[in-house]
Amino acid sequence: MRNNQMKKIRLAGLTALVILLHSCSVNSRKQSANAIEKGIFPKGALGPSTTFTGKAWNTGLVPHDSVYTTVIGNVYFEPGARSNWHSHPSGQILIITDGVGYHQIKGQPRQTLRKGDVIKCPPNTLHWHGASEEVGLQQMYILPNTDKGIVQWLNPVSDEEYKGLK
Repeated sequence: MRNNQMKKIRLAGLTALVILLHSCSVNSRKQSANAIEKGIFPKGALGPSTTFTGKAWNTGLVPHDSVYTTVIGNVYFEPGARSNWHSHPSGQILIITDGVGYHQIKGQPRQTLRKGDVIKCPPNTLHWHGASEEVGLQQMYILPNTDKGIVQWLNPVSDEEYKGLK
């Protein structure tokens, strides 16, 4: 009888452990997805549909002024969101802080972006960037020498371009 009771107690303990581990795993995946969305900066303002496909949230960190002539901000792209084609008179630097996304310079293959990547886009070069289909993307952007201008927005990125087919 005592042996039977010990087996039942072990089985109950093992069942509880399995349930706990599964719960932690599910919560960890949810927290990871939320962490990409939340990031270290506030979510900011929703970008206009005239310059973004999907939802992209922008937070300005260093505003345009005549002293530093540099703009710095953070963008969170929801999965599938992307910018239109655009260029910057003095170029742009992107620092990927979380998630997975894409970047493409016109006429070159699409690049996959991951946390820790740094992208330097040359002045007056058409490009776009955004999140992957499944995972959001957090990026900081730096626009130097803003006395030359900030951005010229162009047409949306086609689905074929976004998928890397064009």
